[in-house]
Amino acid sequence: MSDTQSATRERSRAAMTERVRRSLAGLDRVELLAPDISAPVVADRHVSRDYYMRRLLVAADVMALLLGLVVTAIATGPFHLASHGLWALLTIPVWLLLMNVYGLYSNDARRISHSGADELPGLFHTILIGTSAMWAYYQLAPTTKVEFWTMLTFATAAGVCLVTLRASVRSAVNRLFCPERVLFVGSGRSTAPLAMRMRDRPSLGLEPVGIVTDAASAAAPAGLESLGELEDTDIASLIATHRIDRVIVEAAGFADEVVLVLLKRCKQLSVKVSLLPAAFGVLGTSVAVDHVGGITLLGVNPPVLPRSARAMKRGMDVVGALILMTLFAPVFVAVALAIRIDSKGPTLFRQRRVGKSGAEFQIFKFRTMVVDAEAQRGELQKLSRDPNWLLLENDPRATRVGRFLRSTSLDEIPQLLNVLTGDMSLVGPRPLVPEEDGQVGEWARTRLDLTPGMTGLWQVLGRTTIPFDEMVKLDYLYVTNWSLWGDVKLVLHTFPVVLARRGAN
Repeated sequence: MSDTQSATRERSRAAMTERVRRSLAGLDRVELLAPDISAPVVADRHVSRDYYMRRLLVAADVMALLLGLVVTAIATGPFHLASHGLWALLTIPVWLLLMNVYGLYSNDARRISHSGADELPGLFHTILIGTSAMWAYYQLAPTTKVEFWTMLTFATAAGVCLVTLRASVRSAVNRLFCPERVLFVGSGRSTAPLAMRMRDRPSLGLEPVGIVTDAASAAAPAGLESLGELEDTDIASLIATHRIDRVIVEAAGFADEVVLVLLKRCKQLSVKVSLLPAAFGVLGTSVAVDHVGGITLLGVNPPVLPRSARAMKRGMDVVGALILMTLFAPVFVAVALAIRIDSKGPTLFRQRRVGKSGAEFQIFKFRTMVVDAEAQRGELQKLSRDPNWLLLENDPRATRVGRFLRSTSLDEIPQLLNVLTGDMSLVGPRPLVPEEDGQVGEWARTRLDLTPGMTGLWQVLGRTTIPFDEMVKLDYLYVTNWSLWGDVKLVLHTFPVVLARRGAN
């Protein structure tokens, strides 16, 4: 940063801080940012979207529990709705209280990207504890005792209904309500990529509206409309005019007092706020919020992958690959025949890729291009949309069958052989060719600490719509935040992405 920019930033901070302090002291009633001191910051209710989401989730849970009782009555003779079912109805408030304890009604309002997969652990624990308590309750209730296997039937039926109905509620809310309108305050390196991901993923229910910057970075990032500078903007009026539901603040560039006053103003207006500290762009979910004597700390613990976790990951790879190879065996044969009929050349395409710890291996894919495709790579690189790797809107080397295989991701099936040999995993960083791997910076070499995968964060979040630099960052995030449950969630998210053909090249 130049001396002129530094001086401008310091003058901006000093001027804004002084105006805020004067407004808080009542010396200057500046309405653009200063909050109403007498106004409460605790709202009486959630905004409409969150208000109805919570109540619809409660209704869905009650319906799921009732359906679980009906299925249990049909599937097991000893369970009778007329007797046992009436006693079970008395436990429904306790079930709802237990779900609330696990945050199953509040996380949608707290988190931007909360999904059904994120709440599966909470649902599992709720069903486990609730079913065990309900079984004990039936041992004390003045009715015929209920066998544990009957309760297991109820747990299974209710669990399936809970997951299904909750997913239906979220889908319905996303369709019935307009997306949350998002205002960015402050501009940093993470602002533009975050806005792009919001637009690329409508399921998040977020619509970037514009950005308010500080004086030192008045230029808005590409794709975001500039709505002025914070020092000269009436935040309350701006929020009302553009019907803002959420404000995302990149705190770098603003004095602490400015950010605190902005947060209080947004609370008074019942607008949700997300903070985007610039230093945490590559830390991910491993960051833990801690408190020491009322002071907030963010703990960044070193990633640890013990032998037991590695063994479980490898076990999931082997079992999953065997199951998928069995299921896709007919598809494998049909695709192989189609490739041989469509064009001359081998069925499988082999290419050197960089794997764990930098060791190279040979990846297998169905051939989707003409035989001399690699020889044409140098010339086509000039037409690439991304200078770091070859990315074309319509690759002239692709065959007719190859275009279909790429759009449906069926060309990736032979990589299951790489998974069985241990060169790849079902979930992991993207395996790069040596030329692309050479462009990965020193700090991001950590992405090679884990075995590359068939799917991962890059594939789930958009594939070719995500630039090379962002892909590297996502792989780094995956490695430093690895968990077995995280792998399971990525596998679950992969199927709808593949079916929708999102980001396929």
